[in-house]
Amino acid sequence: MARIAPATFIGTGKLEEIVDSLPELDVNMVIFDDELSPRHQRELEKAFGENIQVLDRSALILDIFAQHARTREGALQVELAQYEYRLPRLTRQWSHLARQAGGGAARGGSGGVGLRGPGETQLEVDRREIGRKISQLKKELEAVRAHRGRHRAQRERAGIPTVALVGYTNAGKSTLLNALTDSDVYVANQLFATLDPTTRRVTLPSGRLVLLSDTVGFIQKLPVTLVAAFRATLEEVIEADVLVHVVDVNHPKAWHHVEVVEDTLAELDAVRIPKILALNKIDLGENAEPIDHESLGYESVVRISAQQSIGLEDLLASLGRILADNMVTMSLLIPYTQGDVLSLVHNRGVVVSENHTEHGAEVIARVRPRLAGQLNDFVVKPADMGDESAS
Repeated sequence: MARIAPATFIGTGKLEEIVDSLPELDVNMVIFDDELSPRHQRELEKAFGENIQVLDRSALILDIFAQHARTREGALQVELAQYEYRLPRLTRQWSHLARQAGGGAARGGSGGVGLRGPGETQLEVDRREIGRKISQLKKELEAVRAHRGRHRAQRERAGIPTVALVGYTNAGKSTLLNALTDSDVYVANQLFATLDPTTRRVTLPSGRLVLLSDTVGFIQKLPVTLVAAFRATLEEVIEADVLVHVVDVNHPKAWHHVEVVEDTLAELDAVRIPKILALNKIDLGENAEPIDHESLGYESVVRISAQQSIGLEDLLASLGRILADNMVTMSLLIPYTQGDVLSLVHNRGVVVSENHTEHGAEVIARVRPRLAGQLNDFVVKPADMGDESAS
């Protein structure tokens, strides 16, 4: 198709071809692998008849998300995205929308439409009511975001590094999380099996503790409404110390998936975060062509099978190296009355040297940048990164 038809998205000839084939195919739904404007959808529904439902890519993804929302946060995010997507497509009473959205009526929403004022159309009333629902959902999600932010602040105060698993949907992120942490996070061979971030602890070969978070899978042409609605969840990606990009190397479009994820990370302004490329499912063979990973900014590449626990030691070792490389060297004098601070440095950093004096413990340590800010009160002098004592 050379261009999009203003009225029906597809040209007249293709539209007639689809209309003629509907009775023979005996279908009740037509899905477009692109986003349709409200006008496109209305005109297509007229052309196909009232018994044929028209879905575009965004609506299909939203419906899949609604089926997989298992927590209150996930349900709120999906419900908000559904309302924002359907509001401009509203042409009649919206009671059917309230039933379809991600549990709004079931959560105790009004579910009804208020009385009309003088000269006000039913459509205007419906739009105002949906606008009220959207505002309420945004407030609830903001509360969720604040709660998640408080938890993140606690982790930062503890100085525990965070690692986020990212990747195209169905690449094996949840399976990898289970394999590394001996967990039982829900895993399924389906799109978007994970909507809500799941965080578990994992110990690196050095003995260092990190927090590993599974995140929602990315996909080509991810609807804008979903990116906005899942802001609270995607903050786990933005705030991570390291990203592990999991790729299904057995998939024939593996490198296209890599590009999609890279584009999404750029939209999230997460390109500054160190990344590891984890080529997953090597036990099933490799259909993907080799790629110049350094040109994409990856610190290292590891070949793994999360299902068969192959290469996981290499992955953990790479994580340890990257976290160590991104640490700050500090020279500290910690009074003996501040034993909790000394324990924090030992548990969350790498102690290069320690000397006990009458004034306290003189420590040269390498710590994460976020922890370094908490130790400024104990700094004796900035340690030279090239100093032999810090090597």
